[in-house]
Amino acid sequence: MLNTKRGITEEVAEPNRDIMALAKRRYPIGAELIGPKRTFHPLDPEKGGYFSGAANVGAGACYWFRVNRAEHFHPDPASRFQPDGPHGPSCVEDPTTFQWTDSHWPGVKLKGQIIYEMHVGTFTREGTWRAAAGKLAELARIGITLIEMMPIADFPGKFGWGYDGVDLFAPTHLYGTPDDLRAFVNRAHSLGLGVILDVVYNHFGPDGNYLGVYSNDYLIREKENDWGESINFDGPNSGPVREFFITNGRYWIEEFHFDGFRFDALHAIRDQSDEYIVGAVGRAARKAAGSRSIILIAENDLQEPKMVRPRSEGGDDLDGMWNDDFHHSAVVALTGRREAYYADYLGVPQEFISAAKYGFLYQGQALSWRKALRGSATFGIAPEVFTCFIENHDQIANTGLGERLRFQTSPGRYRAMTALLLLGPWTPLLFQGEEFGASSPFMFFADVGDASVRDAMRKGRAEWLAPFLSLTNDEAWTSLPAPDDPQVFARCKLNFSEREKNRAIYDLHVDLLKLRREDSRFRQQISGVVDGAVLGPASFVLRYFAEENDDRLLMVNFGKNQVLKPAPEPLLAPPLGGRWETLWTSESPRYGGAGSSPVATQEQWVVPAESAVVLRPVHENAN
Repeated sequence: MLNTKRGITEEVAEPNRDIMALAKRRYPIGAELIGPKRTFHPLDPEKGGYFSGAANVGAGACYWFRVNRAEHFHPDPASRFQPDGPHGPSCVEDPTTFQWTDSHWPGVKLKGQIIYEMHVGTFTREGTWRAAAGKLAELARIGITLIEMMPIADFPGKFGWGYDGVDLFAPTHLYGTPDDLRAFVNRAHSLGLGVILDVVYNHFGPDGNYLGVYSNDYLIREKENDWGESINFDGPNSGPVREFFITNGRYWIEEFHFDGFRFDALHAIRDQSDEYIVGAVGRAARKAAGSRSIILIAENDLQEPKMVRPRSEGGDDLDGMWNDDFHHSAVVALTGRREAYYADYLGVPQEFISAAKYGFLYQGQALSWRKALRGSATFGIAPEVFTCFIENHDQIANTGLGERLRFQTSPGRYRAMTALLLLGPWTPLLFQGEEFGASSPFMFFADVGDASVRDAMRKGRAEWLAPFLSLTNDEAWTSLPAPDDPQVFARCKLNFSEREKNRAIYDLHVDLLKLRREDSRFRQQISGVVDGAVLGPASFVLRYFAEENDDRLLMVNFGKNQVLKPAPEPLLAPPLGGRWETLWTSESPRYGGAGSSPVATQEQWVVPAESAVVLRPVHENAN
């Protein structure tokens, strides 16, 4: 169906009606459907400015649109599959033929999750959904509970991050067929793993977006964000545009059984509507999920807690938010780097204590990097809302050469920070390969054919990274790897033989995930049950309070060996009638450490250098 109001929506195709995935299309008068063998099918007007047409074809048939009898044919911007990429013909898909086996899958809730960010193209050598599905059992075994899949909306070229998608309803042909994606999700659910999808609703990619052929109302060309023209969510004729994105959210839940979304860069969305577009997408997605629970996580550089507050309180009903503050403090503490946005962090113990108690560090204070105030108060927000990480796709790539964080610090400090990440009250996120100390980098890569787009992308990337590398823009341009170099992409692929090669790091992660899973103090994520105290310039303690005097201490030291004598800190006091003993230490030889020694004695406390130690109470016999 076509509409002079110029928006697009999608309706689920039904058997014997497959090509009517075209139902409720909104395009200008004069469009035609070009089916197999160049058969032309006119589209007729309907009430409300819509146009519709029918063609008797089945799944697998390819088709185009022609607008106003123009010379060129164009793909369907709401296509379910683009077998030859965004510039090729669209393909009819029948989503009802896949045999799902997850009818009893209850969905997921944010509390208790361990998130694993995955880029399908580099996760395995094959770079396909089928190959990735074969690796899921091991992730489930070690304690991963939720896969966060980087964007998959189809984009031009042979490789890319996925954030320049242009066909939001078409899973990229680079990773397999739509049914391969369904099989991935189905397999994950069979193993007890949830899968959420990273969706990009703040811009379209610069190449392959044909919406402008059909309508001038999708983009606001006089307003741009960091990646291109803004999307018209609140201007004239924005109703159909909003409908397009709301339907897209429902689509991924209904037809692929995703367990929710991670919304990319919401600070770049301009929407002054009464109902924020991402909140509307989220509510529609929850309705589509029915009895299944789904998770909605925001990336928002402005750190606006309203996004996770209920709509009744003026919020947007999302579940979680990425916490960049934690990452930035961690990098400063581990490496001493203070370039670019790291200049707003000290990496001192109090920052980690505050992150454990309050989530964001910036809650309305001035941020010199942006020269603006950042955030607002998070009081009353549960700990699991904040997703914390020491690596993700952006932060690794922001080193320029994609160097993993463990190569930028000492082994002891890295082990200690990993313990803090995986035992903290927040929701931890690991980036693919982090769990076994992957040596493969993760650089920015994008196969772009158009020379002007390629040069503009490389120039923008160099300008962004120059402050992080203490280089001029020209120096960054000449020193950074070319994003369209196939070898850059190939070098980012994981090597799973490193699970054995880096066994100590793998064991560290596996043991910490087990400790978090099996010890109720670390998995409880209840507001107000964690307190902390600074012990020294680079050391601190977190105390996890529990009933029956069964508390836990997590002592972290990023600096030199420290002796506390005296130790006038109430959080170090043992529960009544007991003493502290070491439950776990990052200095175990199993992880490559120097071995453990007594931490708490009657005379003094010894905080080992560059380590993390978990202590539990031992209650002495009353006799």
